[in-house]
Amino acid sequence: MFKEQFNIDASRVKEINQFLADPNNRLVNELVKVVNKYGTVDEINAAAGEAKQLSNLIQRLDNLDSPYLKDLHWLIEARDKGEFVAISDFYRHVLGEEADLTGRSFHEGNAVTLEISALQYFPWLISEAKQAIKNQDVMPGRYIRVRKMKEQENDQGDILAVAAAMQIVGASYVESLDTKGTDGSNIHLGGPETITGYFGGIGQPNDYALMWVDELLYYYTRYGIDEVLNINAGTVLLGYLLYKLGVDIKFKISVFMGNDNPYAVLWTLLMARMLSREDGTTPLAGFNLSNSVNNKTLDLTSAVRHQLGLGNKVRIEHHITETKKSIVRQPYDRLDELIEIAGSVPNISAKHEGGYPDMEEGLDHPSDILDYFRDKDEIVSSGEMEALEKNYLIKHEAVNRTARKLVENGLSFIGARNLHRR
Repeated sequence: MFKEQFNIDASRVKEINQFLADPNNRLVNELVKVVNKYGTVDEINAAAGEAKQLSNLIQRLDNLDSPYLKDLHWLIEARDKGEFVAISDFYRHVLGEEADLTGRSFHEGNAVTLEISALQYFPWLISEAKQAIKNQDVMPGRYIRVRKMKEQENDQGDILAVAAAMQIVGASYVESLDTKGTDGSNIHLGGPETITGYFGGIGQPNDYALMWVDELLYYYTRYGIDEVLNINAGTVLLGYLLYKLGVDIKFKISVFMGNDNPYAVLWTLLMARMLSREDGTTPLAGFNLSNSVNNKTLDLTSAVRHQLGLGNKVRIEHHITETKKSIVRQPYDRLDELIEIAGSVPNISAKHEGGYPDMEEGLDHPSDILDYFRDKDEIVSSGEMEALEKNYLIKHEAVNRTARKLVENGLSFIGARNLHRR
């Protein structure tokens, strides 16, 4: 009976609606002012739709005489020739060539999305694809990027090539905008090394929340990039409001937000539901829980998500591996826990931020989260680009170890949907 005390009075909802619709609401008016820089909502969405068309992305690369264009053509040809392993063949490789897959169930409804982070440079994707063909591996179904936006924009069309490649392979991807506290806006941070491991501490202080919206709309309208990382409660709210206005963007909440218990999850999902559109959709495509969560929290998260009607709309993104250095205590390996929970929790991704601990042993340059913040010129001049690409390809190997383990346990996965025929 006491639960009735938790009911939200209709008058409170009315007050919130009146506040948001108040023509004198300075916070909302400032948001609308930023949006108006890019035109009407219809014009903004139309510009993004035009920008993301594959033919237009390829033409822009051609206009730049980009060296990445030939690799995209190779990727299209390899896809169309069926050079990537079929899902049924992958299953047989795991279970034995004589395995009879007829009538076998692999919990297809709870298929785990294979996720890799971070795809910093377009050439790494091509190296990964060639390795996948050679070893008959599965390519991930979801990619996270943490490279500086302006740097990739000015790198021979890297930003265009990745956008095109994601459509070619059939994967979702997330970009990480530059507008955040690590760029100097938080005067109390000395750089990424001062916030590593302390989630929630990056921030977007003062006017940076609106600057984040401005940057998001710039890349949305110019490149069709419609899903970005979100690290701050203020920009999460602004993302919801932007979507309510009709702008068709999406975002993923970062592990740096620190959702580490069911009540933090409830807060996140309540806002997603409250500020969803009339059709029930939300811009929240997924969110990373903290590395400290256990399977009970994952189970409760799934239950809350289902009860709020968000089960097939919001992905739970769970770190299965982490970089060897600068982020968590090692060894960090959540694969066995994933196998335990995957059969009962739908719409979950297995995120691979590093190789499994044994894969990283003996490396001269083990994976390091701080490498994400380095400039490309500095990496090249240091002679470490090859080592960082090797780190990425070891993450790819980790993705495939996870895929094999899922299959061995009667579970399924989602890889790059255009590359791997059933």
